Amino acid sequence: MRVAVVGTGAIADSHRAAYQAHHEDVDIVAAADVDETRVRAFCAETGQAKPYRDLDTLLAEQEPDLVSICTPPGLHVEQTKKVLESGAWVWCEKPPCRSLAEYDEMVAAERDGGPYASFVFQQRFGSSATHFRTLLADGELGRPLVAHCQTTWYRDAAYYAVPWRGRWETEGGGPAMGHGIHQMDLLFHLIGEWAEVRAMTARLVHDVETEDVSTAVVRFESGALATVVNSVLSPDEVSRIRIDCEHATAELTHLYGYGVKDWRYTPAPHVAEGAAARWHTPADDVPSSHAAAFTPVLAAYRAGQRPPCSGDDGRRVLEFVAALYKSASTGVGVHRGEIGPGDAFYRSMAGAETGAGA
Repeated sequence: MRVAVVGTGAIADSHRAAYQAHHEDVDIVAAADVDETRVRAFCAETGQAKPYRDLDTLLAEQEPDLVSICTPPGLHVEQTKKVLESGAWVWCEKPPCRSLAEYDEMVAAERDGGPYASFVFQQRFGSSATHFRTLLADGELGRPLVAHCQTTWYRDAAYYAVPWRGRWETEGGGPAMGHGIHQMDLLFHLIGEWAEVRAMTARLVHDVETEDVSTAVVRFESGALATVVNSVLSPDEVSRIRIDCEHATAELTHLYGYGVKDWRYTPAPHVAEGAAARWHTPADDVPSSHAAAFTPVLAAYRAGQRPPCSGDDGRRVLEFVAALYKSASTGVGVHRGEIGPGDAFYRSMAGAETGAGA
């Protein structure tokens, strides 16, 4: 597979590492960035990639099979459509885009059998998350009943000095959109479809348009309830998911990535001694990472099939974010499937009739 990267800022290093982890199957042939010094430095790290200043020239000259999009969210829809129209697949950083309208516009540019656009929700792909899903499917943990999803990080004023951050038009949202989206996607991956959300947001510290903290209560289709907290105001930074099931509590505590050691299982009092022995030990320990997330994308490309984190599967968490913002704005609960083309929150997470995605 011939791959290219557009946008060579910090997150592009994770894409390069993912491709280099699959070096027997992948060649990084090119990269593009408006910053010539940055793109040349990135290409030098690959040892062979050719630097470009614009995506159009890269696509025309290199004809890559897949392009990583690592640019700010406001550029994702235009660049994704351009790459898909060239015939190449897309592997795009989160958040996928600024609105549900933009997401649907990107999906409309796909073709049956490919090319497809997949989005980077790498938290799903640690082996210990797969292990939890297996235990749940086998009935060993019982039904999920109560959950907590926490992304409480810290970002200072210098972080928001980057012009596109903290603005609805260019970032699409605050920490619910740009930070907590990973843990929320993982929560849904672990315990299923959400059905309703009631939320509040606030701007307590930073001089930005978007929120800097949000809280939400979520009802799942199964009947389970969860709390979700996203913050960039928290000096003691942590990412955490806790799921209380009938027979056990499962808890994942980490920051930006996890392995087996970051999971803890506590059996309920009625669970027989020794029955929970295999809960703690997956068959292997594959940490969550871009490299792990790329593995199924590569397999889907070879098979000509839709990859995970694309289509309806990639849209689920973005719809939840839109519903969270709508609930916070209106003060009422929002149900899944409620936000469609006639809804202001379909075209902008801010709920404006014009703006991002309009």
